[in-house]
Amino acid sequence: MKIAIIGTGNIGGNLTRRLTKLGHEVSIANSRGPHTLAELAAETGAVPRDVTEVAHGAELVVVTIPQKNVPLLPDGILDHTAPNAIVIDTGNYYPRQRDGFIEEIESGLPESRWVERWLKRPVFKAFNSISAANLLTRGLPAGSPGRLALPVAGDDPAGKAVVLRLLEELGFDAVDAGGLNESWRQQPGTPSYREHDAQSLRQALSEASAERSAEFKA
Repeated sequence: MKIAIIGTGNIGGNLTRRLTKLGHEVSIANSRGPHTLAELAAETGAVPRDVTEVAHGAELVVVTIPQKNVPLLPDGILDHTAPNAIVIDTGNYYPRQRDGFIEEIESGLPESRWVERWLKRPVFKAFNSISAANLLTRGLPAGSPGRLALPVAGDDPAGKAVVLRLLEELGFDAVDAGGLNESWRQQPGTPSYREHDAQSLRQALSEASAERSAEFKA
């Protein structure tokens, strides 16, 4: 699959490492330009591109940047993807720690629904509740003891099926967490926002409260 990764921090970098090893054709971009990605490209075989071009022809795009930087992405960044391309948002809103006050999210809009509005494309929320270290080292074959589970929220069943399969391919039990309006169930501060197996993750998602915890309010 042709995959574009926008953002090469901890999660983006380790997704690049994992996905290239699985044989996917990966292009990468960050805000500082392709010349800053030479080391990651040499390590993984991923192709560095300008952020305005990285998604051209991509069948799946992963946006993995700080929430506050989403509005800074160039207009039309997703205009030239493959038809019906899937977009994954890995982000989390950390108002006190990083992102500052975002009124719509503070008023109850799910974080990834806010991202979707800026990108003007449907998104799936995934990879937001796993550490970069676990993403790199904890993928295990299906049925292995200690296999971690990760939630996926989104509205399109066909696209979600692709995302769920990708998580399984990476070595995680993929759990359907409902539509994007339900994605608050996997936001920071909820019971699902820590390590789980599949059974405990489903329980955690069911126990989540829509009231944002104090630590994650501006």
